[in-house]
Amino acid sequence: MNRRMNPPRRARRLAPAVSGLLWAALLAPAALAHRIEKRFPVEVRPTVTIRNKSGKVLIKSWKKQEVLVVANHTSEKTEVDAEKMGNRVEVVTHVLSENITAKDLQADYEVTVPEETELQIINDSGDVYVERVSGDMTFDTVAAAVELREVAGILVVKTISGSLTCYFCAGRVEVNTISGNLSFMQPVISKLRAKTNTGNILFDGVFERGGTYLFTNFSGTTEVRFSEGDSFDLMASSLHGKVENDAALKPSGHQQSYIPSNAAKVLGRMNLGLARVEITSFSGTIKVRKR
Repeated sequence: MNRRMNPPRRARRLAPAVSGLLWAALLAPAALAHRIEKRFPVEVRPTVTIRNKSGKVLIKSWKKQEVLVVANHTSEKTEVDAEKMGNRVEVVTHVLSENITAKDLQADYEVTVPEETELQIINDSGDVYVERVSGDMTFDTVAAAVELREVAGILVVKTISGSLTCYFCAGRVEVNTISGNLSFMQPVISKLRAKTNTGNILFDGVFERGGTYLFTNFSGTTEVRFSEGDSFDLMASSLHGKVENDAALKPSGHQQSYIPSNAAKVLGRMNLGLARVEITSFSGTIKVRKR
């Protein structure tokens, strides 16, 4: 597997260990009365799909060619079903009653998968945590917070008010949220498209040679951090906000005729301009900061 699909060794050494307290918070919801455990032998690069209404979803990897599903739920008005079809494992929370409360909907999952696994996660509310899985992934949430650590692949995240935090992620990422915050910490990402309306965006990593980084924000703050050795063409503009820039830029020679003349903007090239960075906002603040 090439470099873009795996976080560098330095990043893996620096990745903070998840504390016992955090694992306990993810895995020990109060008063769960129903528990199931199922194991499924799988072939190389299986697909795991989880459809849940409310609750915590924890996904971690191991070297076994097997998927282990541990599920807990609170109410007789819901049930958890897990089955294998071909090389796909599907886990679903079923609602059994029309008269159901938010508490009745809660179901928590701990799923252990092979290191190379494709994931499809639908979780309306709760937390989603994925660690050290390599494969294409999609996340569709309403208010669930998504945290990814040392994952690699094509990552697509769609949420309404949930946040995304991505530590040492590698590959290509597309994320779209209405009000959630987006954070990318020490990523190895070659293509990134991040969009939020009222949340904030933070990118703290290296701009890869040949990479494309597109940030769109309506009213929040977008902050990107760079080092002196980074090489990128920058176009940053905010129609009714402001742009703060620490980068020593030189003219790039490209015409940006689509930027309104009255917008606050910064255009230019850092070093050889080997990556493309575009940041646009309607009324938010854009910060280009030296790391």
